[in-house]
Amino acid sequence: MTDLFDTLEEASIQNDVSRPLADRLRPGSLAEVIGQSQILGANRPLSIMLAAQALGSIIFWGPPGVGKTTIARLLAQEVDLYFIQISAIFSGVAELRKVFEAAKIRRQNGQGTLLFVDEIHRFNKAQQDSFLPLMENGTIVLVGATTENPSFELNAAVLSRSQVMVLERLSISDLELLAKRAEGQAKVPLSLEPLARISLLEMADGDGRSLLNLIEQIMAWKLETPLGQADLAKRLMKRATIYDKSGDSHYNLISALHKAVRGSDPDAALYWFARMLVGGEDPRYLARRITRMAIEDIGLADPKAQDICIKSWQIYERLGSPEGELSLAQAVTYLALAPKSNAGYNAYKVAMEDAKKTGSSPPPKHILNAPTDLMRDQGYGDGYAYDHNVEDGFSGQNYFPDGMERPEYYAPVERGFERELSKRLSYFKNLRTKRGS
Repeated sequence: MTDLFDTLEEASIQNDVSRPLADRLRPGSLAEVIGQSQILGANRPLSIMLAAQALGSIIFWGPPGVGKTTIARLLAQEVDLYFIQISAIFSGVAELRKVFEAAKIRRQNGQGTLLFVDEIHRFNKAQQDSFLPLMENGTIVLVGATTENPSFELNAAVLSRSQVMVLERLSISDLELLAKRAEGQAKVPLSLEPLARISLLEMADGDGRSLLNLIEQIMAWKLETPLGQADLAKRLMKRATIYDKSGDSHYNLISALHKAVRGSDPDAALYWFARMLVGGEDPRYLARRITRMAIEDIGLADPKAQDICIKSWQIYERLGSPEGELSLAQAVTYLALAPKSNAGYNAYKVAMEDAKKTGSSPPPKHILNAPTDLMRDQGYGDGYAYDHNVEDGFSGQNYFPDGMERPEYYAPVERGFERELSKRLSYFKNLRTKRGS
């Protein structure tokens, strides 16, 4: 009998070792979860829900490898709900029906269900709507996980019945804690030099699962001497950068690039520009966006900025990658250091608003051409002052519709070339006042 127990114990140990490290290190309680203190800390959303024993439906939004599935499983454990996990990628209507029917039976027997739906944004509107009746009558507590912005990808009805909680990339200190936990489980330290260990953590790029997979590879090498940074880089491939050219990463990074340019920070602007290129962004898209920045945020404070953007775009079209991208990078640098003004942009917006309000008002007759006798009889062109024949080349006549109070749209800033334009604007304004117009 003793031999049988020994054999079973040995088989259990071998089976445990064969499991992936990420699975063996899966936390047994919420207190063991690394990171995500913004939802798990004291007086934070999840802690408050659990303290009140009132777990509602939740949408976890965050990048891969930060604990969405683990936390969902532990939540079910904390509130004694039956845990079932499905993936929206592989599940269809038939499987959803089976899950729902099983949850209904479970509820009749006094057992609640926590349904965890991974990649929930992959479900279409009809599939998402199918959760609503069961969420409302308490048959299921829905916990969805998504890497995409729920505001854009999930139905408003599902969102209104759920609380969105944002999970963040693991910090370097979080990843170091995870690495130490892996070393403790394996009862052997990672054979890496200090700089190589830092490189390892950086390779994971905030993804705990990725880090554990890398650590498992290193442990399998059974190194006798610590590995240096250069040797580690040769043996391991860096985790691919997370960048979806049609998703959140795309919009977040272009926003960061635009804000850095507007904030006159060339180093930050180049960093986000490079991040987008490394992620596979089309340089032509970047060329369009930086040209827009020149128009919107620099404007007439530096008219040359637009020319530089157009020329850098043309150079890219002629040279292609990677040389052409250097021209775009130089344009980004120029824009960041150029004087900034949105005066032209603001003037245009206000003018558009007035144009919509007064869209039927004709121009004053004195500035209309009169090529026919009939038009001259109607007063077209009467009283028009030809500016070239007037003192200072400025008549100061009214060019707005009759009866419209003269607005002031363009208010140049005291920066760059607009400082000169401000002087010109004041000059003409003073002449207009002087001539009583």
